[in-house]
Amino acid sequence: MKELDPFIILAVFQEMLGPMLWILLAVVILGLLAFAVLVVREKGLVSRRLVRSEALGVIGGALALVLMAKVSSSGFTDAAGPADWFLIALVFGAGLVGSTILVYTVAGWWSTRRRPAKTARL
Repeated sequence: MKELDPFIILAVFQEMLGPMLWILLAVVILGLLAFAVLVVREKGLVSRRLVRSEALGVIGGALALVLMAKVSSSGFTDAAGPADWFLIALVFGAGLVGSTILVYTVAGWWSTRRRPAKTARL
């Protein structure tokens, strides 16, 4: 393969994940949109929530590796060269970052819902 064609990559992911590809893409797009709105609404990041989300993001990275092993025809024992280990690290990193953003977003909107609304004084 001499050139990188996005449609080929899309076809490979569609073959590996099936309909779950579109569900994952929807979660990514909606999660990033909700994250952006939350950050703008709160005028920045909340450090305590971010640290907790990063800790839970490690679990998301591990789950991404489990998903990768499930949808591919090879396992972790088949990883031979540095490119294989780089891909494994990349999948873990993507799962870590993605789940950190999703946990931060859900926790932020959850705390916003639980907080009572301030009443305006005239």
